[in-house]
Amino acid sequence: MTTPCIRMFRRLEGLFCVYKPPGVHWKHVRDRIETSLLTGVNGTPQRPLPQVVKFLAQPGAGNDGSSELTLSAASVPVLASHPLVSGPEFQRIPVAVGHRLDAFSSGVLVLGVGNGNKALSDFYKTPATRDYTLEGEFGTATDDFSHTGRVVERSTYGHITQDKLERVLAMLQGANQKALLMYSNIDMRSQEAYEMAVQGLLGPEGKSAPILKGLRCVRFEPPHFTLEVQCLNESQKYLRKVVHEIGLELRSTAVCKVVRRTRDGVFTLQDALTHHHWTASDVMGAIQQYHSSKKLRKSPHTQTKDPTIQSRGEDKKTESQQSEISEETAVSTVL
Repeated sequence: MTTPCIRMFRRLEGLFCVYKPPGVHWKHVRDRIETSLLTGVNGTPQRPLPQVVKFLAQPGAGNDGSSELTLSAASVPVLASHPLVSGPEFQRIPVAVGHRLDAFSSGVLVLGVGNGNKALSDFYKTPATRDYTLEGEFGTATDDFSHTGRVVERSTYGHITQDKLERVLAMLQGANQKALLMYSNIDMRSQEAYEMAVQGLLGPEGKSAPILKGLRCVRFEPPHFTLEVQCLNESQKYLRKVVHEIGLELRSTAVCKVVRRTRDGVFTLQDALTHHHWTASDVMGAIQQYHSSKKLRKSPHTQTKDPTIQSRGEDKKTESQQSEISEETAVSTVL
C-alpha cells in the first residue's frame, strides 16, 4: 500500500538546479539538500495507525465484595507501525549531481532525485552549451591562475585598450570555431550540418578538448574586466587558464577572480534555488516546473499562416475569377 511518504517522494523525482555559492564544495551542497529532502519526506503527516481488537483484563468487584478480573473488548493501535518504533520510512534519498563546479566557483548546479538520476545521466552526455561569467584583473600572474594563488609575476597594463582585448577575443573564438568543426565529425556541406547549426546542436561527438563557442567582453574598467563565455567540455581551471592566456596575448598578465556559471543546458540562473529554498516543497515546485517546460518543448509547434501571403492569394484568386467572367461575357456577346 502506498504511503504518504512514498507519494511525496514520487513527486520529488526529476531534475532541478540550485545556486552553488563560492567557497562551498559541491558535495556539501548535495548532502545538505539530501538531508533537507529526507526531513521533508519523513515529516509528511502519516495516516492513522491501524487498530486491532484485543481483550483487556480490567479489575472489577465481585458479588461477595472481593476484586476479580474481567475481560472486555477494546480497539487499540498497532504500535509496531509507529515511526518511533519502526524508524523513519526513508533512510536515504539518492541525489546525484550533473556538471560539477569546484569549490571556488559559483552558479547553476543541476541535480537529480530518484528516477531523475537516469535523466541526469542522459543530460550529462548531451553536448549542452554552458554559459559562464568570468571576472579578471590585469597586472598579476599566479601559479593556479586565480587571485588566491601564489603570485609569480607582476606587470603593467596601461597599454591595454578594449579594442585590443576584443581583437584577442575574436582570435581565440575563431580558433575554437575551427576546432568545433573538426571535432563535429560531420560533412559541413550537408543539409544535416546546416540544420544542426541552425538549431545550435553542432558539437563534438563524445569527449573532446574544451571548446569556446562564444567569447565577448561585457565590462572593461582596467585593471578589471568581465567576459561572457559559451563553452563545451570545459572545466573551471581551464577557464581560469583562458583568462591567463588573454593577459599573455596582450603582453601583460591576468588572473581570474570570479567563475560563475549562468546557464547549464536548459537551466538558467532564474531557475536556480538559493540556499534559503533548499527545502522539499521548493524542490518539488522546481521539479514540477521542469516537467511542465519539458512537455512544452516536446509539443509540436503550430504553423501560422502569413496574412499578407493569404491576402495576396485571395487577390490573385479574385483576379482570375474576374478574368474568367469577362471571357464568358465576351464569348456570349460574339454568339
